[in-house]
Amino acid sequence: MRIFVTGSTGFIGSAIVQELIKAGHQVLGLSRSDAGAKSLLAAGAQVHPGNLEDLESLRSGADLSEGVIHTAFIHDFSKFKEVCEIDRLAIEALGSALASSDRPLIVTSGTAVAHTPGRLTTEEDAPNSPIPRVASEEAAASVASKGVRVSVVRLPQVHDPLKQGLITYLIALAREKGVSAYVGDGLNHWPAVHRLDAAHLYRLAFEKGAAGARYNAVAEEGIPLREIAEAIGRGLKVPVVAKSLEEAGEHFGWLGFFVGADVPASSALTRERLGWRPTQSGLISDLDRARDFEA
Repeated sequence: MRIFVTGSTGFIGSAIVQELIKAGHQVLGLSRSDAGAKSLLAAGAQVHPGNLEDLESLRSGADLSEGVIHTAFIHDFSKFKEVCEIDRLAIEALGSALASSDRPLIVTSGTAVAHTPGRLTTEEDAPNSPIPRVASEEAAASVASKGVRVSVVRLPQVHDPLKQGLITYLIALAREKGVSAYVGDGLNHWPAVHRLDAAHLYRLAFEKGAAGARYNAVAEEGIPLREIAEAIGRGLKVPVVAKSLEEAGEHFGWLGFFVGADVPASSALTRERLGWRPTQSGLISDLDRARDFEA
C-alpha cells in the first residue's frame, strides 16, 4: 500500500518509514526541507513537500495515498497548548481528505491524556486529562464522526541511545544546573518504549487495527523518576537531588508541568489485539549509553 507519513523525517517517523518499506509498503513522506527530502529518498520513500501548518499539503498528501500515519508534531513545549491546537487542525485536514473512503488514519497521542490516579492507564480509558495533547484525540473523534476510519496510537517516553522523549530535556537541564533532580520521593512513574518497537506498532495498527481503537505503545509500564534522575546523574557525573513541589516550578521551568506526574500505563490490550511484542532495550539501558552524556 502507498502510505502518507507525516513527521517522516523525525525521530519516530523515520523509524516508521523504514518499518513500512521493509514490510513492502510504499511511503510518501511529508518533508519541509531539502535535507529532509534527501533523507527520505535515501530511505527509499517518495517526497511530498509541505509542513504541519500547510493544511493543503496535508490534504493533497492524503488524497494521493491509501492511508495516513500522522506523527508530525511541533515539539515546542514552552507553547504546548498552541502546538496542540495546530495538531488538531492538521488531523481535521487529513480527515477531510479521507472521509467515507475506508482508508485508515493513524493519529498520535500520549498515554498521559487518559490517566486515572491510582492505576495503570489502559486502552479503554477515554481522554480525561487537562494536558493540552488531548486535542489530538478530540480531533480524531471529530473526524471519526464524519466517516473516517481513524485509530489512535498513544506514546509514552520514546527512546533509543540518541533521544529519550522529555528525558532529553531533563538531561540538558541537569547539565545546565549541575544537579539531576526529581520531585518529592521520586516514586512517580513514566512509561516508556523503544522507537523501533513503537514503529512496529504503528505498522501493525495500520495493517490490522480497528476503526475507533486506541493502542498504547508501552513496553515498560512505569519507571520511577528517581531511577531516571539517578541514570542522568551517573551519565553526567552530577549529584542527584530531590526537589519539593514548591521548588519544582523554579528548578524545572516548563518541565515542572510534567516531571511530577505519576502516569503509569499498560499495553495488555494492544498486545492481545495486534500481537505486538516489544523486543528492544529498555529506557534505563539506553540512558546508560546515551549520546547526550558523551563529551
